[in-house]
Amino acid sequence: MPTFFTRNKSLLYYAVAMAALLSIMRWLELRLLIFRHAFEVYAGAIAFIFTMLGLWLAIKLNKPKTRTVIIEKPVITSEFVFNQSEFERLNISKRELEVLELMATGCSNNEIAEKLFLSPNTIKTHAANLFEKLDAKRRTQAVEKAKQLGLIR
Repeated sequence: MPTFFTRNKSLLYYAVAMAALLSIMRWLELRLLIFRHAFEVYAGAIAFIFTMLGLWLAIKLNKPKTRTVIIEKPVITSEFVFNQSEFERLNISKRELEVLELMATGCSNNEIAEKLFLSPNTIKTHAANLFEKLDAKRRTQAVEKAKQLGLIR
């Protein structure tokens, strides 16, 4: 019983010869193409390399440098007790305390001014005084420190 290879020996030789001939023709065609259009091939390769380098660099430069860390704080459910000693130590006026409480609710300077019947410039002055007394640079820092000290809820 003859096997597949013995029965189709001439067909397989013919297929291998055709594949070899086709490979040689493609190699010659590529060789002629490269020699005839060498500048275009090299320019295209250089353009491709610089494009990939540009994409890599853009990805590297657009990555954020800082990592965001989410810190969960426990909710304090105990009853609020006003810290009178810190209030007196920091020399905060009653009006500044009112401004601080409204800041903690998220009101803007104009909203605070409307609620307290003051000018926005007066509110800015009170806020600046609070920042100085609480050693804060932003409203959120001032509110957080006041909560820690027991001045506001």
